[in-house]
Amino acid sequence: MKKVIVAGFKGRMGNTASHMVIDHKDFELVGVFDPRATEKTLGENLEFKGIDVPVYSKVADIASSTADVWIDFTSPTSVYENVKFAIENGISPVVGTTGMTDEQVNELQKLAKAKKIGGLIAPNFGISAVLLMQFAQQAAKYFPNVEIIEMHHDNKLDAPSGTAINTAKLIAEVRAPKQQGNPQEKETLAGARGANYEGMHIHSVRLPGYVAHEQVLFGSEGEALTIRQDSFDRSSFMSGVAVAVAKVQDYDELLVGLEHIL
Repeated sequence: MKKVIVAGFKGRMGNTASHMVIDHKDFELVGVFDPRATEKTLGENLEFKGIDVPVYSKVADIASSTADVWIDFTSPTSVYENVKFAIENGISPVVGTTGMTDEQVNELQKLAKAKKIGGLIAPNFGISAVLLMQFAQQAAKYFPNVEIIEMHHDNKLDAPSGTAINTAKLIAEVRAPKQQGNPQEKETLAGARGANYEGMHIHSVRLPGYVAHEQVLFGSEGEALTIRQDSFDRSSFMSGVAVAVAKVQDYDELLVGLEHIL
């Protein structure tokens, strides 16, 4: 049995992950963490009635021997310190929280390597999103003019999404930086062209009713290609999270991208 702590259990993704761990025959939920928590045990929450699992509001209260795996769906402002704590205490992190800088990820990778701790940071745990990124990278070899539109619920804290940024990074591996569009163009309204990553424009939409969606648009002379992925329910991410929890301890480094363990 993999002993699991879920960080950010009061958020929607953390809540869904907690249910997944409870329902999985090979996992044991041994704790949940959220700085907003006032409960002492998870069973005090009506949604988890009868589940006698400790609730932590401070990472310092979590014993290093408590868990094998730390699932993190917290916030961009706290994820770095949370994952650092997990690695330092011998707990393998499975991280779905986005918003860390490249420098922070590099520091965590160095720490995991030194500690020989396996871990995973995944911009997206949806299989369809992983495929979209792989397909987009292949298409970019033939269509270097590309823009990305990502659409999420209106409570998402970071923009662009981690999936959109990772999509752009994968495309950049096979595409030289280039200026797209009219070199004389001017924004008559600031931000109209979106963020710019090596000449690729990334646009973020935040609306109620959405969950997680992405389009990668390619244009060429006389033709266009659109690759689109839609996640309509947070449960769609849980198969990827479950695979990560099951496999992450087989590694001795912090990987980035679900595709590395599929």
